[in-house]
Amino acid sequence: MKVTLNIQNLKCGGCANTITTRLSTLDTIDNVLVSNENDTVTFNYKEDKDLTKATDLLSKLGYPIAGENNPLTKKAKSFVSCAVGRMNN
Repeated sequence: MKVTLNIQNLKCGGCANTITTRLSTLDTIDNVLVSNENDTVTFNYKEDKDLTKATDLLSKLGYPIAGENNPLTKKAKSFVSCAVGRMNN
């Protein structure tokens, strides 16, 4: 199945690189595409539990789904994830 999610705290290519790299490590997730212009991430998954794993991972990285709680700690995590993504880009 294919899904497009609106996410929070997406700032740049570093963020996109981190999201793409980390989601792609999940065996049941593929074809990850991040759009900085639209604040979205699109990917294919196999089962509902795989979607849950992906959204949990996004939240842990600091990129919660739009409408989800977005405290300062998640915003801070997104800056760290962004920096890591820039270094690995």
